[in-house]
Amino acid sequence: MGQKSAKAAGVETLSTAKESRFDAILDSAETVFARSGYEGATMREIAERAGVAQGLIHYHFKTKEVLFEAMVSRRSKQINEGRAALLDRIMEQGETPDLEPIVEALFRPTIEAGISQASNGGAFAQILVSTANSAQEREQLLTEKYYDPIAQKFISAFMEVQPGLTRANAVWAYMFAIGVGMTMMAKTGRPARLSDGLCNDGDADEMLIKIVPFICSGIRALS
Repeated sequence: MGQKSAKAAGVETLSTAKESRFDAILDSAETVFARSGYEGATMREIAERAGVAQGLIHYHFKTKEVLFEAMVSRRSKQINEGRAALLDRIMEQGETPDLEPIVEALFRPTIEAGISQASNGGAFAQILVSTANSAQEREQLLTEKYYDPIAQKFISAFMEVQPGLTRANAVWAYMFAIGVGMTMMAKTGRPARLSDGLCNDGDADEMLIKIVPFICSGIRALS
């Protein structure tokens, strides 16, 4: 291996190691914030769960508030980039699409993210629900920053494809829909318990088959 190649490989290894530490810290932060809440969570406990020195967390994130936002930003970016990509693909087809694929584009990334994170007890789903419903200025600002832009895209899409839907009702439709989405993001096993095993909240496609027509009927009823 030449000198330049060896140097590049070394830089890549360091970058990968840094990303791994970041992910470990943010994964641990999700678990601790979900279990203890913002006020109860400590940088020390997060560091211990991540297997890193507490000083390293302070070095990278400075404060608990910065760490909390970084944790929200990571998952929110993954979910909302997926939503936006699906929605753009639908709206760019050249003709007015049906409401159903738009509603599926809203829900699928959220539900799939929740299922993929089931191993940590749906920690981010718990955080997302508490953040979205919080009256605290910190949480409200995070919701505005990371979720309002994608919300506006879907509200506009609802109005574009559903005749007679006013902006006010499109906003209500989005709010009611997203309440369902946040509830179903967390894999709790309750649907299976209530149905004696007939319903499975670990199967995204099974849930979407039920959620999409349910939400679409509600939106059309508001038109």
